[in-house]
Amino acid sequence: MSKNARKKKGPVRPVATPATPEINRRPAPAATRLGRRPALIGGAIGVILVGVFALLLSPAVDVAGVFSGADSGRRAVIVDQLSANSPNPAFAKTVTPLLETDGYAVDYYSGDQVTVELYRNLPKGDYDLVILRTHSTAVVSRGEEDVQAVSLFTNEPYTEDRYYDEQVDAKVGFASYTEGGDQWFGITTKFIMESMKGDFDNALVIGMGCQGLVNDLAAEAFAAKGASAFIGWDRNVSAAHTDKATERLLQLIVGEGLSPEEATAKTMRELGPDPFYGGSLVSRS
Repeated sequence: MSKNARKKKGPVRPVATPATPEINRRPAPAATRLGRRPALIGGAIGVILVGVFALLLSPAVDVAGVFSGADSGRRAVIVDQLSANSPNPAFAKTVTPLLETDGYAVDYYSGDQVTVELYRNLPKGDYDLVILRTHSTAVVSRGEEDVQAVSLFTNEPYTEDRYYDEQVDAKVGFASYTEGGDQWFGITTKFIMESMKGDFDNALVIGMGCQGLVNDLAAEAFAAKGASAFIGWDRNVSAAHTDKATERLLQLIVGEGLSPEEATAKTMRELGPDPFYGGSLVSRS
């Protein structure tokens, strides 16, 4: 098929708005999304475009994590895509010792380490716990057609000469924090199921971004790749609230030995939903 023939397909456009996380055909104006409220972990525009891709990056899994605990047989990873625009160094500094005390070796990826190839190779890290501190959205459209998906942002600048086939297949596209702003690559749940290499082998996956469980697609995608459970937000959430809630969640799971379901419920009883955007943590296994 020629490049011109492929470009005739309509684009898939993931769009997140703080007040209306359900599927919409049009994004709210940027001022509505960003406004005076705390920074969202997903309040941005994501666009999956049909483009031309051939050049692949070297696997990011070869990049050493910032933190590395003793070789205990248990492994955890923190993918801190938000470090580029909603940094909170205290989160990793608090969570890493907690995990290492419980015997986890911890890898940490941030900044320009968070790429499409990092996501692709994530299951190959043999992790028991995957923490995704990333922007995400579940509001998607393809032209005039509404489409359901969940998309995770990277910090890899978007170009039209990479990942061509995966853009055509709506696995990879671009994401933007504001209308007309800089563009970054993003991945969808279809990418998780069909493009990630390896198996999560009963790992627990925690999605810290907006709308991860506004539908069950992300949970189903990670389950298809072998995850034992997925914890995420059912609506939008601020960076401050998801950081605080995830720290407490991990204290309950790692420190007190609660199950993901028990820890999620207790975290919500103690902290409640996000006070600005209304998102609540939900667990799916």
